[in-house]
Amino acid sequence: MQQSSKETASVKKISTDCMDVATLSRACCSKHFVTAHACGNHYKMFDCLGEYLKANNASIYQQYVFGGTRHYDAGMKAIEKACGQIKWPITWIQGDGCSGEDLTATQAYAMTGNCCKPLVYEGKIVGAVYEDDDAEYCIVGDLLPDDTTLSREAQTRNVFEKMDLILKSVGMNFLNIVRTWMYLAKLLDWYDEFNTVRTTYFNEVGVFDHLVPASTGIGVANPAGAALVTDLFAVKPKTDRVKIFEVESPLQCSATDYRSSFSRAVEVALPDHRTIYISGTASIEPGGKTVHLDDVKKQIDLTMEVTEAILKSRNMDWQDTARGIAYFKDIKNAHLFTEYCKNHNISKMPFALSHSDVCRHDLLFEIELDAIKEI
Repeated sequence: MQQSSKETASVKKISTDCMDVATLSRACCSKHFVTAHACGNHYKMFDCLGEYLKANNASIYQQYVFGGTRHYDAGMKAIEKACGQIKWPITWIQGDGCSGEDLTATQAYAMTGNCCKPLVYEGKIVGAVYEDDDAEYCIVGDLLPDDTTLSREAQTRNVFEKMDLILKSVGMNFLNIVRTWMYLAKLLDWYDEFNTVRTTYFNEVGVFDHLVPASTGIGVANPAGAALVTDLFAVKPKTDRVKIFEVESPLQCSATDYRSSFSRAVEVALPDHRTIYISGTASIEPGGKTVHLDDVKKQIDLTMEVTEAILKSRNMDWQDTARGIAYFKDIKNAHLFTEYCKNHNISKMPFALSHSDVCRHDLLFEIELDAIKEI
């Protein structure tokens, strides 16, 4: 069903000890950005998620789970028990250096209304599609290479080609992508090679003449043992009322200056609301170098300052955050992020915490977020 965007959008938030939710309500449908926390119990967070879905008559169309892949089989059963038959992709990731003993959080995109339908490709549900008066939307999750025995570079190339084929199956193409998530196993061993494949493919399909997507590149393992698992979000405007554009970082250079092919942020502006997708952001100074080596607290401080500057450049602030992820090289440092928010009067944030390698050996912390503001 097509969603009308003629009415004014509104964003509401709720927060409990185990869950944070931001809901974007529009004319026909409501989108729910749900972050549920483990809180010492591996599977209770799935129960909290399921209870929220039932109370709001909402259906998941994409989900992340952060934590040990050893819990994958039992965790999938727990999700199905709590949330119903799984008809959506679940991207399950574990930090490369993590013991795998714990789960930290789950994030889900869900929708109330009849405007979202599963996207099936080669007999498998790989995402969802929906539309409104102004645009068509496609989200793809847990996208793996076809052959995990190939070289890491070949697996990467295969995933990019699959992205384009999946999008073409719903009337879009690679140039409609506004945001990607690149979860690379043992990222620090081959991030340069990954970037070479990505840049080559982007040149071939014309990305640099169009819009370079926002992106996150993080070092994590996946249950399939693939070199990488990826997710994407694409938008195909129907009218010129939709504006999609790159947002620069006031305190950093472009990532393309140091041969990493992503935008610092991308904004999608519709007649009734704007969403900014901020890429994975870390302690990098204007010249592109890592700063505050071996000092997690200072890296967090700078990362937050850089991210806040991006938000403020678009007349937004922390309270507009709908969902985010904080990546820690050492998850024991998570309390420093909480302390930063408390010391800077930032109210409880809808962030999932993840143990992950960041894209450089000397980076200890990274965040990404989506922020929404009504018009």
